[in-house]
Amino acid sequence: MATIAISLCGEGRGHATRIATLIEHLERRHDIRVYCSDDGYRFLRQRFPAGHPRVSVHEIPGIVFQYSGGRLDVPRSIRAGLEYQARQLGPLVDWLITELEENQVSLAITDFEPALPRAAARQGVPLLSIDHQHFLLAYELDALPWTLRWNAWLMSHAVWMYVTGAAETVVSAFFRPPLRRGWEHVQQVGPLLRQEIVQAEPTDGGFVLSYLRRHTPFHAIETLAQCGLPVKVYGLGAREPIGPLSFQPIDDRQFAADLAGCRAVISAAGNQLIGEAIHLGKPLLVLPERAHGEQSMNSHFLRAMGCGDFVHLEDVTVGDVRRFLADLDRYAASLANLVGTMDGTPRVLAIIEHWLSQRLSEAA
Repeated sequence: MATIAISLCGEGRGHATRIATLIEHLERRHDIRVYCSDDGYRFLRQRFPAGHPRVSVHEIPGIVFQYSGGRLDVPRSIRAGLEYQARQLGPLVDWLITELEENQVSLAITDFEPALPRAAARQGVPLLSIDHQHFLLAYELDALPWTLRWNAWLMSHAVWMYVTGAAETVVSAFFRPPLRRGWEHVQQVGPLLRQEIVQAEPTDGGFVLSYLRRHTPFHAIETLAQCGLPVKVYGLGAREPIGPLSFQPIDDRQFAADLAGCRAVISAAGNQLIGEAIHLGKPLLVLPERAHGEQSMNSHFLRAMGCGDFVHLEDVTVGDVRRFLADLDRYAASLANLVGTMDGTPRVLAIIEHWLSQRLSEAA
């Protein structure tokens, strides 16, 4: 048995879902201390309550995307990130150093969070980087439009600053282009899938599943209401129905059941949900925000794989949604080749256990 420290970005639920999958396996043998903020903290606190004695979830300050008028505000988000770095990062690193020392942590894992890597380096604790964002540094992106390639180059500097000194870098993505020269050491795995997804039996319940970010403009919600099928909407909290739209409370197990039982998915373009849907054979129409470069890149890879399509959130129309739902058969062949193949969890667990064994051998 060992003690593992895990930190993650708290923005959205993709990071937390990925880390929750690892915790479900690791808590059987190890003590887990988790550090996160915002959405991720709330999700993991609910997922691992007091009945999980080997797991403790701690709230820390983190960077949160800033929105104006329902749209991602890039300048404000950058300013918030710089303010976080100037005022909060240093004290947080000092506190995490104490945490690592007092709890005799053997291994640190980060999913795109900047404080734990710095604390681990100063304490001499091996760090594993397990995230999606490192594709910006490690993957050949020549298939993307030049505007997105430039965007990826710009964003890659933030990834480099977030995570330094990792003993192992793992990229979890539903797509797998070649690695760039100099990045051949990177481990490529699929999304880390929860047991509810891995064990699910896909069916067609005749409804659409939608996961939307909390700043989704109302016109996009109205568009979904006119799609012609019942729609179960997650991500916006419980509220009164709008026509065929029912708004579901946060419940990750029910969400997994609805994902397995839906006809198609219309959602934000996060890597984790796209991977889960492909694993279950569900065609996707994803709605990336124009200013959200990473989601736009995910969307282009999804289209290239033939498993779905995309329309920018700001531009989506009833016609776009209805055309997608009327033409679901076009994605069937591509999805059939990938159903049941997405899960990268076993390989990541093997990597973690390898580093733990090495660390414990050194301490013996």
